[in-house]
Amino acid sequence: MSIGNSPEDERPFEDVSEEARPSIGRVLKDARLAAGLTVDEVSTATRVRVAIVHAIESDDFAPCGGDVYARGHIRTLAREVHLDPAPLLARYDAEHGGRPAPTPAAPLFEAERIRPERRGPNWTAAMVAAIVVVIGFVGFTAFKGGDSGDSSAKAQAAEGSTPSTSTPASPRPQHTKPAAPKPAPSDSAIAAAPQDKVTVQVSAPNGRSWISAKDHNGRMLFDGLLNKGESKTFQDSTKINLILGDAGAVQLYVNGKKIEDQFQPGAVERLTYTKGDPQIG
Repeated sequence: MSIGNSPEDERPFEDVSEEARPSIGRVLKDARLAAGLTVDEVSTATRVRVAIVHAIESDDFAPCGGDVYARGHIRTLAREVHLDPAPLLARYDAEHGGRPAPTPAAPLFEAERIRPERRGPNWTAAMVAAIVVVIGFVGFTAFKGGDSGDSSAKAQAAEGSTPSTSTPASPRPQHTKPAAPKPAPSDSAIAAAPQDKVTVQVSAPNGRSWISAKDHNGRMLFDGLLNKGESKTFQDSTKINLILGDAGAVQLYVNGKKIEDQFQPGAVERLTYTKGDPQIG
């Protein structure tokens, strides 16, 4: 009997190093092929452009426009080809410097407190104030006119003058009844949004985001990057379909009303809005 390593012990160990693992792009491509999908079909289903799908499958994340967008595209593509996106996102974070740091709680709450002060002028209060001024002016004018007539009559009585019978006395001015205040305009009237259409305004006050907008016939209204500080307005007779590449970076106004949904940074959102009060379809 020989003492030493058996032939089984001399077999080479399986290489499970990081270099031997397939890349993120390779995993997504293999899963797509296994699902029997083409790049065009995946692009149509996820609204991720064909060029970006090709780039990600080649492990080129530069066309995504940043880590936030790259993570959002990886998550969307993985779900479309029936993969769990969590391991792919963890590997992306490990290879690209970690997950983007979340916004600290204190500045977030501070922004929520400050946000109402950045809204537009209160046109309802301004209109009510204007109506009050007009009513006050009319009442004051009528009062002054009546007071002047009374003073003239008293002066004639004191002097003993007799009014001429050939000339009829002019009637005393009547006090004008104050008009009832008009109802305050609705939010839609304030924003001048047509009632027979759906109007959607997308602005990017907190950063840039890729957006896509289509009308009810599927016609593309806009497909591109909305930089920080920019805004786009879309209008249709029935509905507007939106895709937001980074929903946390945008602010929506639908039919003149601000949408208060708390979208997460980096989240990809698909939304549909119709006429009347903002309703997500």
